[in-house]
Parts: sequence; structure tokens; C-alpha cells
Amino acid sequence: MNKIISEIEKSQMKKKIPMFTVGDTIKVLFKILEGDKERMQAFQGVVISRKSTGINEAVTLRRISYGEGVERVFLLHSPKVGKIERIKTGSTGKAKLYYLRDKVGKKARLKNEQHVAGMLEENSLVSEPAPAVKDSEPVKPEAEAPKK
Repeated sequence: MNKIISEIEKSQMKKKIPMFTVGDTIKVLFKILEGDKERMQAFQGVVISRKSTGINEAVTLRRISYGEGVERVFLLHSPKVGKIERIKTGSTGKAKLYYLRDKVGKKARLKNEQHVAGMLEENSLVSEPAPAVKDSEPVKPEAEAPKK
């Protein structure tokens, strides 16, 4: 019985979901029904949590809209979710960013991961290897200055 359920779940799961972690800024396009029309609406925010696995995997996004914090939970494999794009990567040391709920403005920012990686490269003690010298052309000695 369990095997049958897992096979059905696998067939309903989405094949292409971009790699993102907690702290990243992503944009989710989801379907909205208005009367008999269907349209796509975008929700862009910071991933503050990621829950569960498989077909039940959910992600919580948070953004500030008109001065109010707005959070929304999306099921990643839902047919209502159209497309997911990673906008920015963020660096964090926690699995859940619920502390962002209390912060507003610049205090709510996360470090950009490329910036952190750049700092590590600048401060690294490992030097780059010297470029390889081609042996195809022999090195000519410099011409001596004429003697007077």
C-alpha cells in the first residue's frame, strides 16, 4: 500500500524546482482564479522556512508590503504554483528565520552570499599558483649595452 502511494506522489511531483535555501529571495508565480479567468500573480520574498519533504514540501516567504509584514506559505508541488525563480542568495546560520518578523528596514537584511564569498577569497591565506611558462620559445638574454 505504501509503495503505491509513493509511486502516485512521484508522478505528481514537479521535475524542475530550482535550488534555494533559507535566506534566499525567490519569486513564486502562482495561479489565481477570478471568476472564469485564470491569471498568474507573483509573490517575491525572503524564504524564512522550509518544511517537510516529498510532495508535502512547503516554503514560507516573507515580504514587507506597504509597511506591513506579509507571510505566505506555498506548497512547492501544488498545481497552483507555476514557476519559481531565485532572485538573490542570502547567507544565514539558521534553519528558520522567524526572528525577521521583529525586524524592519535595514535590520531585516541578510548578507548576500556572493559578498561573503568575495570576502573569503580576499582574506584567504592560500596564494594562487604561478602561471605556467611555455617552453616553446627560448628565453633570449638581453643585449648588452655597447662599451665606450
